[in-house]
Amino acid sequence: MRWRTVLGGIAILAFLAAYIWLAVVIGDHLPDHWAARLVYFAVVGIGWGIPLIPLLTWMGKDDQSAD
Repeated sequence: MRWRTVLGGIAILAFLAAYIWLAVVIGDHLPDHWAARLVYFAVVGIGWGIPLIPLLTWMGKDDQSAD
């Protein structure tokens, strides 16, 4: 197993734990209206993947250095 995969996996788990906690804390302070909650949780539910794209790209790079 490559070191980038292990390090990236740990980073993903840490990011997701923090992201979920923050999303719930902010969600608790939303107005008590179904439309506001629907839009917020739809955006937050889809938006978690965008910050992970650079990390996943880095994890997929080859560990060999160019000569």
